[in-house]
Amino acid sequence: MNALGGYRGVDALVLGGGGFIGTWVAATLAQAGAKVTVSARDLETAHAALARHGAHCEVRAFDLAQAGAAARLLAQLRPAIVFNLAGYGVDPSERDESLAMRLNTELVGELAESVRPRDDWRGQALVHAGSALEFGEHDGDFADAWTCRPTTLYGRTKLAGSEALRDASRRRGIRALTARLFTVYGPGEHPGRLLPTLLRARASGDPIPLTAGSQRRDFTYAADVAHGLLRLGALHDTVAERALNLATGQLTSVREFIETAADELGLARARLRFGALPTRVEEMSHAPISVFALQSAVGWKPEFTIRQGLRAALAFERDRAAT
Repeated sequence: MNALGGYRGVDALVLGGGGFIGTWVAATLAQAGAKVTVSARDLETAHAALARHGAHCEVRAFDLAQAGAAARLLAQLRPAIVFNLAGYGVDPSERDESLAMRLNTELVGELAESVRPRDDWRGQALVHAGSALEFGEHDGDFADAWTCRPTTLYGRTKLAGSEALRDASRRRGIRALTARLFTVYGPGEHPGRLLPTLLRARASGDPIPLTAGSQRRDFTYAADVAHGLLRLGALHDTVAERALNLATGQLTSVREFIETAADELGLARARLRFGALPTRVEEMSHAPISVFALQSAVGWKPEFTIRQGLRAALAFERDRAAT
């Protein structure tokens, strides 16, 4: 049986549905037969991103930075389930503290207070995309969802949002959870990220400046993340901790990821200049991510290997270039 078959005909709302992961979630919901409404800051960008996936969704321009905006939107639409992919601070240019607090913290609390469970839907009322940076300086496997010491503005405000969801959902007795995401890659990423940088490098023969690549990350393909979020959304049970990790449970060095990508892209390894760039100060060091809670909840974990994910990403880009 299709694990996502329960979404057929379900009213679903995706906040931040014009962004990288939000587009994947909206497209996957549409493919599963849901009636999808997407809230995005830029209608043109959202329509273009969804069109690349062949996804047919209703798209609404809505300014979630305004207090009370989310509550008004939920009151208008009365969705069975909300996926919150809105956020602020992933892009290095996003450093406005008030916007980070509004979109990463206050918005999540507003959603947790405003969602209204429907009798015709047995799954979660709200699935919120959290971040690995909520954990911060913590060298374990992140099995404990609430042992967190974030060191960045993004991590601190995202953690505060997850805590607001946890507290409101417990008090209100609603099914809602945070799925913490790690290093997600695939079509639609921001141009400044690793894979898009390597994709652009195919157009020239110039050296490619990179960090040393010794940092180890849990690389998760975007399609797996979208499927995982939907599986969690369809979960009938309440997740006691209200938060869990959506990851592969395997660490790979950035250097190994780059070398694998170079092989798949046909980039000569001699062009890879490891150590030419400094490693970001917020890089985390930790053990392999615990995905026990994820597997216990839905009996599944991400399935794409890095090589499979890279090949799927390249196939996606080739298919879109041919149309």
